[in-house]
Amino acid sequence: MTETIATRTVRSPAAPPSLGGLGLFTVLLAAALPLIDFFIVNVALPTIGKDLHAGESVLELVVAGYGLAYAVLLVLGGRLGDLFGRRRFFLGGMAAFGLTSLACGLAPTAWTLVAARVAQGASAAAMLPQVLATIQAATSGQRRAKAMGLYGATAGLSMVAGQILGGVLVAADIAGTGWRSVFLVNVPVVVVGLVLAARGVPETRSQRPEPVDGPGTVLLTVSLLALLAPLTEGRSAGWPLWTWLSLAAFPFLVAAFYAVERRADRQGRTPLVPPSLFALTSLRRGLVMILPFSIGFSGFMFVIAVALQRGAGLGPVPAGLALAPMAVVFFFVSLAGPRLVARYGTRVVTAGALLQGIGIGLMALAAWRSWPDLGLVELLPGAVFAGGGQALQLPIIYRVVLSEVEPVRAGVGSGVMMTTQQSALALGVAALGTLFLSLIPGMGMRDALVVTLLTQLGCIALTGLLSLRLPRTIG
Repeated sequence: MTETIATRTVRSPAAPPSLGGLGLFTVLLAAALPLIDFFIVNVALPTIGKDLHAGESVLELVVAGYGLAYAVLLVLGGRLGDLFGRRRFFLGGMAAFGLTSLACGLAPTAWTLVAARVAQGASAAAMLPQVLATIQAATSGQRRAKAMGLYGATAGLSMVAGQILGGVLVAADIAGTGWRSVFLVNVPVVVVGLVLAARGVPETRSQRPEPVDGPGTVLLTVSLLALLAPLTEGRSAGWPLWTWLSLAAFPFLVAAFYAVERRADRQGRTPLVPPSLFALTSLRRGLVMILPFSIGFSGFMFVIAVALQRGAGLGPVPAGLALAPMAVVFFFVSLAGPRLVARYGTRVVTAGALLQGIGIGLMALAAWRSWPDLGLVELLPGAVFAGGGQALQLPIIYRVVLSEVEPVRAGVGSGVMMTTQQSALALGVAALGTLFLSLIPGMGMRDALVVTLLTQLGCIALTGLLSLRLPRTIG
């Protein structure tokens, strides 16, 4: 009898997967890599162009190729992780990210670099959805709130740190690698990450795995390409006819995608993006907020990098360090986010939008008064306010979006959220970047910068107004 009881004890159901400190550090490290690589290239593009004899349109593809592949495959990456195991896909995506980063760093020609960047974006799309899905499935309660806060802090810090790190690496010219070091630096980080992941990241997967939605995947990919390709390539290509035809086709493709997904949902199959997911109020309203926030943020990062280097005459390092106060303040304020939300609810997001608006306004004033002597000192007050304001928005919006998503749909929910953010980041660079560069010939760089920053204020105001519709508390 004792032996039987012992046997039953051994065969008792396993405890639910739990994400410990080592695992959380590892997935946050992985979350930083794709976001850093989206922005790290900005300051390296002039050097890449000279070294590889690449024109502006090809250099645009170095940035756009990564962003497009990343955006269109994120939801599919989340679904595949749900289906085959998130840890498995996380490890595979991270390994592929390291290999494609090596290919970027060793690229002999500009077009080889473009191809490697597309592959790098695809590998990031396999890795990143597993981060949020693992946090959602392997944590709960206060541990989940803390993990989501740290994820938001990591994401925001990575987007600012990318340009700072890029400037430092290009200027350092480590072992004569020049711009190549911005990609090669990923390789040792990935090796360390793989070792840590093998030890600390638990396996999770959907309890009701469904096959991949082929028609939905194709239609979502084509829809995003129809929107993002002309916006990212239109200006450098001179807005040819195909760009306008592509933009005109976008709403029809989205309508077809929605119809296919709704039909699959009604027939009892699981579509790539279940329409029923948008019945969750927190997810729907949070996604709407991510759009203006990310459009304004990425547009600002691109425009300020161009203005400081081409207009104010700063080198890559001073241009990057001018944003260092924003990154430092973002990090420390974001750590206080969970406590502030517990006390004041989601009105913290509204306060964050107000602070960010003050910061961007101060930067616009500094550009107006001090141009072309614009650097760390002149931008410091605005950077402090903007960094603190962003820290009170982005991590909390992430929590809001996924707060009602069941763990069984964690991969789909995180994929939808990251696709929305990544698409908005690409839109921001295209929209605000095009506005800024188009205004320079007629207005001069100072006035073009001020007008663009004031346009970003509109995005911030919209984010603040939308935050008033969020649920007061986060589940």
